[in-house]
Amino acid sequence: MKLINIGFGNMINANRLVAIVSPESAPVKRMIQESREKGNLIDATHGRRTRAVLITDSDHVILTYLQSETVAGRLNEEEEEQDDE
Repeated sequence: MKLINIGFGNMINANRLVAIVSPESAPVKRMIQESREKGNLIDATHGRRTRAVLITDSDHVILTYLQSETVAGRLNEEEEEQDDE
C-alpha cells in the first residue's frame, strides 16, 4: 500500500486514487455537495481554501489545500521510489 501525504499529516492510499481535479468547475462543485450530503466527503483542508479535489474508487471525495500539481508530484515520487526497488 502506497500512502501519499495530502497535508497536515493526512495520508491517502494512492492505489485507491482515481482522479485529482480542480475545485473550480460547476460539475466538481456539484460532486462535492452531493458527497457532503451522502456522507462521503472528507475535508482535509483544516479550514484553508480547497485547491484540489481527490476522487477515490470508493466514491469518497477528499478536499485538500495542496495544489493538484503538488499531489501529483508526490504520487509520481512514490511511483519512482518503487521502480527503483
